[in-house]
Amino acid sequence: MPMIMVSEFILVGFSNFPQHLLPAFFLLYLLMYLFTLLGNLIIMATVWSERGLHTPMYLFLCALSTSEILFTVAVTPRMLVDMLSSHRTITFVACASQIQMFFSFTFGFTHSFLLMIMGYDRYVAICHPLRYNVLMSTRTCARLVSWTWAGGSVMGMMVTLIVFHLTFCGSNVIHHFLCHVFSLLKLACGNENSSVTLGVILVCVTALMGCLFLIVLSYVFIVAAILRIPSAEGRHKTFSTCVSHLTVVIVHYSFASIIYLKPKGPHSMDSNTLMATTYTVFTPFLSPIIFSLRNKELKNGIKKSFQRKFSPLSS
Repeated sequence: MPMIMVSEFILVGFSNFPQHLLPAFFLLYLLMYLFTLLGNLIIMATVWSERGLHTPMYLFLCALSTSEILFTVAVTPRMLVDMLSSHRTITFVACASQIQMFFSFTFGFTHSFLLMIMGYDRYVAICHPLRYNVLMSTRTCARLVSWTWAGGSVMGMMVTLIVFHLTFCGSNVIHHFLCHVFSLLKLACGNENSSVTLGVILVCVTALMGCLFLIVLSYVFIVAAILRIPSAEGRHKTFSTCVSHLTVVIVHYSFASIIYLKPKGPHSMDSNTLMATTYTVFTPFLSPIIFSLRNKELKNGIKKSFQRKFSPLSS
């Protein structure tokens, strides 16, 4: 019997959910999506307009907001459309590249690399304050941001090429709302499947755990430096500059662990779909909230920007 190659995939997504719940899910995720875009755009506009925020930390925050927006745009609109649509197919090429696997991996890895660079920035600011302006010059910061984007693109391309080097000739039903790598690997045919799956896991885990290790190492030195500060007020003031970044790191890696490191068990497809949205929708939604509320300088900058915009007479 001739082997039939898969030319398109069917994204199951939320199609198995009770139909009367889909409008509620659609509205919830739409509002979270719009708030994610708005929150990150406000952060970027505030950093751009407030000269007091033209520092390396906020340059990295702008780059992080950009990656959040692009990751969200790559994933969420397709999910929202499919929620209310009966036509949930995606072509082989679109699955591999066009706003699916390549872009979601690229922006996801870039996000992790930027969190690592932001941890390094806090380490230099607290542990080597006298050398901060030299070590974190404008040129150095621009290079670091460029390297994170280049690294994310390379990782996204690598994973995409590894996966789509395989042959897909069996079922074309993806039990996910996007072209999720491990859902796709289950559909591949041939003897290379298990080795490719292991390769993808090694690439992803090595990159993400490497970032996490360096972030943790930065905070080990940061905590040691903070404990040497004699006054409680000084310790609190110094640590407060790290709280928003540390909170986002915990949220980012916690939800990523829920998705990628959860033990195999009798999870229903519906529960897996809901769990996946914690990382793809909920994490980007929380990030601008955390930075806006937990970062005093940014919060004051946003407040001043709004006052200038909407209360011009008060000045």
